Amino acid sequence: MVYEGYLKDFLDISNITVGDIVKITKANVEHTGMLLEKPDYTNKDTIIIKLNSGYNIGVNIKDAKIEKISEGSKPQIELDPVDKQISKDKQNLSILSTGGTVASVIDYKTGAVHPAFTADDLLRATPELVDHANITAKAIFNILSENMKPEYWKKTAEEVYNEINNGADGVVIAHGTDTMHYTASALSFMIDTPVPIVLTGAQRSSDRPSSDAFTNLMASVTAAKSDVAEVTICMHGTEDDSYCDLHRGTRARKMHTSRRDTFTSINMNPIAKIEDNTVTINDIEVPYTKRNEETLALNNDISEKVALIKMYPGIAPELIDIYVDKGYEGLVIEGTGLGHCSDEVIESISRATSEKIPVVMTSQCIFGRTNMNVYSSGRRLLQNNVISVSDMLPETAYTKLSWVTGQTENLNEIQKLMQTNLKGEMDTTLSQNYFIKN
Repeated sequence: MVYEGYLKDFLDISNITVGDIVKITKANVEHTGMLLEKPDYTNKDTIIIKLNSGYNIGVNIKDAKIEKISEGSKPQIELDPVDKQISKDKQNLSILSTGGTVASVIDYKTGAVHPAFTADDLLRATPELVDHANITAKAIFNILSENMKPEYWKKTAEEVYNEINNGADGVVIAHGTDTMHYTASALSFMIDTPVPIVLTGAQRSSDRPSSDAFTNLMASVTAAKSDVAEVTICMHGTEDDSYCDLHRGTRARKMHTSRRDTFTSINMNPIAKIEDNTVTINDIEVPYTKRNEETLALNNDISEKVALIKMYPGIAPELIDIYVDKGYEGLVIEGTGLGHCSDEVIESISRATSEKIPVVMTSQCIFGRTNMNVYSSGRRLLQNNVISVSDMLPETAYTKLSWVTGQTENLNEIQKLMQTNLKGEMDTTLSQNYFIKN
């Protein structure tokens, strides 16, 4: 973003533009560095400079003096021609971007970044890809992953379906890590796929020496060529670059804010390890859907009025009532322990179920499974037709209920679908005895 308004006037008076070397004096403190472009989220009174040390700082121009030291290089990126090396001997893979780039071309001198949103850009940034597959790439969205929402899941599912229907042997989706597990879970229910669909991202951006973008992308391409024809997440398996884990899309969760091995498979091991361009299945006893076992199908009807509600001490029952009053079509409760909530909240949940709103119970413990037959509060919930879903993750229960309520309004059918293992999202072998019976 360029400087605008009075910041632009402030710089124009001194004949300063982005790329120039400047000295800023404020409160008898001097900073010398190169003027950078201004991110749109920074303080409106701040300009950004890159110091000789390589660090970027923001300086509030109020009561500051600025002086141009010399003309500097203007941010620009010269892109080389691309040799795509199309070959009939290689598989055809599609890479779709939702806005979280896993590869970028960096001008390290000026700090300018050219995001890799096209096939040509991607191959310039990661030319090694052409040795492994015929690559096409397309940007679906340009959003931060925290801005993902159900209508974007629907669009993503359509784009993936089209790529496979047009002959892609596998699809890689570049996605921000914060909500990647929600998208992976949603796509799992929306698409029956005969080929791999792999979500990947980066915890650290491509302009950092510790970036995990390259390793994750290369491993994801390997996974997209494999026999594991499910929606999966492929990310670092350790803090170093030794290998990546391939997680089932309905069983993975982001567990750390910044570690490169942030994603973990919950209540199961990762399906596979990817190391040196090789996929190794972790446990041959754990079933997974293999390439061409399913027929391609898209069913992305989904409700956008489902809520995920976390229980905590002192939660106001009115929070449940608000969703009922707003006409929500389903509620997922992230209960305590084995699937509990306070007596006061049970009254509001009872109102929801009596008004034909399906209520699903999960546990905020993450590991383990719900069992509402053990304590009286759980048994009261069962008596009020709350649906137990074994060891399903809260995030997965949320995306699944959104999808299920998009398929049917029949409460009995909703309960049946929620308690049926459709995409490896739950283990019902030890929990059928306490599923509520009609």
